Amino acid sequence: MLKHFQILIIGGGTAGIMVASMLKRKSKSVNIAIIEPSDTHYYQPAWTLVGANTYSFEKTAKPMGSLIPKGVEWIREFADKFEPENNRVITKNGAEYTYDYLVVAPGLKIAPEMISGLKEAMDRGIVCSNYTNPKQTWETLKKFKGGTALFTQPATPIKCGGAPQKIMYLADEYFRKRELREHTDIVFALPSGSIFGVKVIADTLMEVIDKKDINVRFFHKLVKVDPDKKIAWYEIEKDITAGGCVTIADGDEKSLDKDIQYNYKDVKVTRSGDRYGIYFDMMHLAPPQSAPDFIIKSPLASETGWVDVDKGTMQHVKYPNIFSLGDVSNLPTSKTGAAIRKQAPVVVANILKLIEVNTLDTKQYEGYTSCPLVTGYGKMVLAEFDYSQNFEPDPKLKQFPLMISDSSKEHWRLWMLKKYGLPYLYWNKMMKGIEV
Repeated sequence: MLKHFQILIIGGGTAGIMVASMLKRKSKSVNIAIIEPSDTHYYQPAWTLVGANTYSFEKTAKPMGSLIPKGVEWIREFADKFEPENNRVITKNGAEYTYDYLVVAPGLKIAPEMISGLKEAMDRGIVCSNYTNPKQTWETLKKFKGGTALFTQPATPIKCGGAPQKIMYLADEYFRKRELREHTDIVFALPSGSIFGVKVIADTLMEVIDKKDINVRFFHKLVKVDPDKKIAWYEIEKDITAGGCVTIADGDEKSLDKDIQYNYKDVKVTRSGDRYGIYFDMMHLAPPQSAPDFIIKSPLASETGWVDVDKGTMQHVKYPNIFSLGDVSNLPTSKTGAAIRKQAPVVVANILKLIEVNTLDTKQYEGYTSCPLVTGYGKMVLAEFDYSQNFEPDPKLKQFPLMISDSSKEHWRLWMLKKYGLPYLYWNKMMKGIEV
């Protein structure tokens, strides 16, 4: 039987629950359903801390049913197909649902298969990742006996772009505590030419890199992992024909391309054609990520595979009664829960205004996001920025008791914010639809 809802939400993650909760707070009469197959909702921002054994994994999970707002119907199925011309969504089980307004927020897909050999390496426990199993990350750190500790990330968009380096800073301190650091080379290989997109934050992080004596290898695009030989293979995303080499195997250290190699360490490397391999004794990475297949194949997706929306209103560019926010949207900002905190009120205001007078609200999303960059046990930097990559601290967050005057610098109070303040804000404010 075909069932109709005034508002249908795809996804019970941060974005889906927050939008549903805010809608119910502002209009109890509105008829809403959420399509979400998972039984458990995770507070994933804390998984960095789980991977460093300073937060309980169990505390990051709550039953999905406990977060679905009262009066919202929970459809425990997988969304599968969209028929926007008919205002219809079809599930994998073949059930059909129609809507007046659709909110698309299923999150993204972890896609290790996009890099040759990576899935096998992760399945065998050779490569660890806080994105998939933070408890295994901690086991990997405990078992590490020294050598090359490689931290890396893909060229795809990922959830919280700073996460691949947070665990590296924590690992450095853990290795020092175990008196392993002098027997360890830490290498951070990343595809971009800067450690962070916001200059004032990048400057702070490079000070951390210097202090911790970490080798950063820029313009390194991960293309293959050899789980048997423990080699990570990279292509260099920079023209090196004009001179300068990538590894010491190409010549003496003075000839290294400084745009590629920062604080060079003579770790074991190999080369095959245009590819450079780094041998590792332990490796942590953020796996490649993409929109879910049912989104990529849908009429809602842009050419890049993400849901195609206006960056200010989050209204679909083709279907005016469809909105998307969070990780699956093509909004040109970092994919974080902090971004959703600012996106959800705009989506909610727009839908309620459309219901009331068939026009959009005047609220606009300016691209705000933040990335809590843990730089060690008890230290953190808070990167807050907008679409223009300007450092823009949120006035509301500034009022939080643990905040400091300059969050672009390391501070223990920001660590307290990360470990205690933000989880409280998430479970008790955001998930309950309270605008913060």
